[in-house]
Amino acid sequence: MRPRLRARTCVRTRARPALLGLALAAALAAGAPVSAAKRVVAVTADLAALAVAVGGDLVAVETIVPPAVDPEAFEPRPSDFEKLRGAELLVRVGLGYDHWLERLLARTGNRRLMRGGEDYVDASLGIPLLEVRGRGAVEERGHAHGSANPHYWLDPENARIVTANIAEALIRRLPRDRDRIVANRDRFLSTLDSRMRLWGERLAPFAGARLIAYHNSWPYFARRFRLDIVDFVEPKPGVAPSPFHLTRLIAKGRELQVRAVLHEPHEPEEASRLVAEKLGVPFVRLATSVGSVPEATDYFGLIDHNVAALVRALGPQTR
Repeated sequence: MRPRLRARTCVRTRARPALLGLALAAALAAGAPVSAAKRVVAVTADLAALAVAVGGDLVAVETIVPPAVDPEAFEPRPSDFEKLRGAELLVRVGLGYDHWLERLLARTGNRRLMRGGEDYVDASLGIPLLEVRGRGAVEERGHAHGSANPHYWLDPENARIVTANIAEALIRRLPRDRDRIVANRDRFLSTLDSRMRLWGERLAPFAGARLIAYHNSWPYFARRFRLDIVDFVEPKPGVAPSPFHLTRLIAKGRELQVRAVLHEPHEPEEASRLVAEKLGVPFVRLATSVGSVPEATDYFGLIDHNVAALVRALGPQTR
């Protein structure tokens, strides 16, 4: 019987996020030693950060998608196949976000890393999903649209579930190290609890603030912190906005008294900046992944950056 970890594990000690960031940087460094640790391949830097938080020095983590690259439009390289071929554990986003991974996994021939295998972790398992579509992944101009919105890691509460999924898989691989894995996760959750209180307090004055985003990256973050994303600069994922769409968007933003325009680091900025300028509101660059902006050095830094950026943009007054 597989060991099960609850999404909410009793917390005992306080983690040091800076050390988690250093551990992630070391694990991702080229030529990092892997002989004494399980080789983990995570599709994104966010999942890599969470794998390091749980596995500590028991794992050596590599990523496939670079932090400043759009995973939905990512084209894998030959080196990515080599990473998978040597992996002992795979952690993926799922929900069609990393649809291209299936081709690489089929080429490895390693059934343990494929869907349903002992060393396969779909981090979305157990996540309360938003925008459920009830259909498989399809591609639209380079972007994948799966069975639900895939940006679940941007709600920090979902890190509880993701780390439970990773911990369960690591314990299957390393049953003698179960106590160390659980203790690592408990330290992470202790820090997460204190940060959740701080993030909630800082964003509470802006509950209900209406925002425009470039891409539909923020429904989980917005739900957690009670923000209202009213529309998008992209008319469809991966489709550049037309002048007509921008005119309509600006009119809607004025009518709804939008407070800011959110933008992802890897997307072109011109249209978002134009909308922000016409509305007279801040242009806010938020981080979609660990490493996508310099401040997002680990998972806590990712959410810290986004909360701080919104607090600065929205100001001390509420509407």
